[in-house]
Amino acid sequence: MLLAFPLLAIPLIAYNVLALSRADPWSEPVFEIAMVRGDVFVLTAGGLVLSVALLLLFAEIIKATRTGTGSIVDHLVSTLVFIAALVEFLLVGFAATEVFFILTTMALIDLLAGFSITIRAARRDVAIDPTVM
Repeated sequence: MLLAFPLLAIPLIAYNVLALSRADPWSEPVFEIAMVRGDVFVLTAGGLVLSVALLLLFAEIIKATRTGTGSIVDHLVSTLVFIAALVEFLLVGFAATEVFFILTTMALIDLLAGFSITIRAARRDVAIDPTVM
């Protein structure tokens, strides 16, 4: 049942914690790296949350390749995460940011990819014997 935990809920929860703790944490630098040409790469809190969310989206897509009854629960929970993110984006003031919009889009991609991959995998599992017909 632990595999049914929606990994994309983690960055959404982190977003809410950061948004409730400070006024606008998304443009605050997390760290800076001096590049070879002398420029400085600055990773902001918003970029860090989105980067972690992309890695978790990859893990969710890998989880979608498994078949069985657990995948149904996983799809249901992914649907609930997307609905919660969409409602929060539409109704909560601090969620109306570019970062949260991209997180919501990732939740939608997780939902659509999960169903698509499961349908394709189920189609391959079906074997029809031509001698029966």
